[in-house]
Amino acid sequence: MVVSFSDFLIQISSDPMLLVTTILTLAVVMVNGWTDAPNAIATCVSTRSISARSAILMAAVFNFLGVFLMTMINANVAQTIYNMVDFGENSKDALVALCAALFAIVTWATAAWWFGIPTSESHALIAGISGAAIALHNGLQGINADEWVKVLYGLVLSTFLGFVMGWIVVKITEIIFRRMVRSKANSFFQNAQIASGAAMAFMHGAQDGQKFMGVFMLGIFLANGQTNVTNFHIPVWMMLLCSAIMGIGTSIGGYKIIKSVGMDMVRLQKYQGFSADMAAATCLFISSITGIPVSTTHTKTTAIMGVGAAKRLSSVNWGIVNEMVMTWILTFPGCGLIGFLMAKLFMIIF
Repeated sequence: MVVSFSDFLIQISSDPMLLVTTILTLAVVMVNGWTDAPNAIATCVSTRSISARSAILMAAVFNFLGVFLMTMINANVAQTIYNMVDFGENSKDALVALCAALFAIVTWATAAWWFGIPTSESHALIAGISGAAIALHNGLQGINADEWVKVLYGLVLSTFLGFVMGWIVVKITEIIFRRMVRSKANSFFQNAQIASGAAMAFMHGAQDGQKFMGVFMLGIFLANGQTNVTNFHIPVWMMLLCSAIMGIGTSIGGYKIIKSVGMDMVRLQKYQGFSADMAAATCLFISSITGIPVSTTHTKTTAIMGVGAAKRLSSVNWGIVNEMVMTWILTFPGCGLIGFLMAKLFMIIF
């Protein structure tokens, strides 16, 4: 099913609930821009390979390309998120519950950003809509276990594979370039770091962009009273809109996360930053083509940990790591509970 931009504008002008859903969805995308998108460019900024302003512009461009090109190839991640929960046959209650979930995600992510802690918007999204679905059904009937299994696969993939890939890639890089003159190596890896940062931004768009567009499409269908749509096509106008909003979010609040991920956790040299980006981008590519929703935050930060640990364990600031891990652990129950409570409250009010 295809939704044209003109049809969308007509619907949004006559349906207040769709307008609210759209505003909340774009708010989530913007929050993702200032919490998750900066992870993609954190290392190339921290190694001084590129300025923060230029990196943010690069991230906006390659986020869009990632959304656009990977969605043209397949929309597996969007389909996974779309089918993760069942909000039932009552489209009005379902739309209210979805709005509650989106509100919960914005609340959780904004709090984490305020403290400069890189939280996972992917997991916040999954937890929020799951909590709202449980509230709507008063039980687990609305949870699609087959799709939720992919989330567990993604946790393993983003955490352990990210770390291992970071360790392996930096070791291979050190072996290949061990005889290169240091000045030439720095010049080479400055450009390579920019390219790998662009690759990370591209894969961030491929992963996170699809997740939020899947929810956007769900909101449009529910507003139209369509609760059983199984196949859909993501329109180009939605890709452009979500990419632009994500880029604005990155430019507004990205530096706090860049500092936490790229500077405070591990002090990286240019070749290490390149290795971390390439390792994380590879993990995200594998996840995207297989339709597994993973956290770009987890993948990038664990890749950086692997790179740092390859030199020596003490080079990693484990205090910062501990703060991040605690936030990750709390995201599922915390955001799920907020989604549940907000859904109950919204259904009483509306």
